[in-house]
Amino acid sequence: MPNASSAPRHGRVLLATAGSRGDVEPFFGLAAVLQEAGHEVRVAAPDDPIPGEGIDVASLGVGFRRLTSMTQESRNGLRAFREQIRPAMSIMLARVVDTAMSWQPDIIVFHPKLLTVPVVAERLGIPALDVGFTPVLSPTREFPAPGVASRSLGAVGNRLSYHAVTLGERLFAADIRAARRRLGLPSSRRVASPAGSLIAVSPTLLPRPADWPSTTHLTGDWPAPPAPSALSPAVREFLSDPAPFVYAGFGSMHGGDAVSRAEAIVESVRAAGLRLLLATGWGGLEPPHRCLRPDVLIAESVPHEHVLGAATVAIHHGGAGTVHATARAGTPSIIVPFLADQPFWARRLQHAGLTGPALHRNHLTPDRVKGAIADAVDRTPQAQAAAEAMLREDGPAAATALIAQTLTSVHTS
Repeated sequence: MPNASSAPRHGRVLLATAGSRGDVEPFFGLAAVLQEAGHEVRVAAPDDPIPGEGIDVASLGVGFRRLTSMTQESRNGLRAFREQIRPAMSIMLARVVDTAMSWQPDIIVFHPKLLTVPVVAERLGIPALDVGFTPVLSPTREFPAPGVASRSLGAVGNRLSYHAVTLGERLFAADIRAARRRLGLPSSRRVASPAGSLIAVSPTLLPRPADWPSTTHLTGDWPAPPAPSALSPAVREFLSDPAPFVYAGFGSMHGGDAVSRAEAIVESVRAAGLRLLLATGWGGLEPPHRCLRPDVLIAESVPHEHVLGAATVAIHHGGAGTVHATARAGTPSIIVPFLADQPFWARRLQHAGLTGPALHRNHLTPDRVKGAIADAVDRTPQAQAAAEAMLREDGPAAATALIAQTLTSVHTS
């Protein structure tokens, strides 16, 4: 029987995140499991609508939806960064310090965008664990940093590519220095390394690289908590029809010709003899009125956990959260990547046999999409096998155990 000092310890856990839905919702999934395990939890997050029912939430003062829109719409990226994005990020970087200092957590689990978290963790003398929903936190020889290179750069080049990921530390160096001054810490020191990294990625989709350090933990993904409002009457009625359908949605992505893109999808799905549930999201799909008929249902967004498992095929942007939700549902994907880590996930799913080659977001045609639908349907057995493997994973439980282990280690050291 273990003694009291070695038993997992409960504590005050601050979860801090910034980003779009795929960066925020998994933290709420983890928060629910942590609370069930007996921890006291607070989530610091942007002001966008979030699934915070029954969870203590602290606002970071900025809506990340607005930041994402500015990034994707601006034709002058440097100007948008200087005039809009940097000031908003500075607010969040200061707010997360305020939240931690006022709440006094025992540990902070954070998104790496929040570069001031290691500073406040140092000031409080507590551990911090950073979180990756894409494997960019630990260099490896096996693949280049997602979002940095589109093909292997060789063993040495792949590892070196991860240096680009640390650019944010330099872009926001003034905010980091300001946080250190506010907290009475020496300004000359670099940002402290976290106690460990939690990679919220399914090992079914990404086997653990052999050269990752022992402090990098592949937990499995963290599904978002069930949407409290569940399904709208229109979506519920659509799903009650047994006729097969395709789901299409690009989440927070937008830009380019969203009308032609949506029209190509509508026409191809119809030509394949299927219905379509189209989620417009933040503007990535804007179907023209002329192509709408009873076989197409338009919604701004839908809860993935209720929809994807019933779909024959899912057409999406390849964000980490959607990739995992689709794979967990056993639904084959057609990926139309926009930016960042999305091409990486398109390649990973293609390697796993769960999707064909990615389609270019600005070159969608009815024939190309129809061909991709036929290819995806043929991959249904592989998709269902992956889903069965993922059902045996429990990412939030694994992360909760690692957080408790870290708390226990600090308490007994």
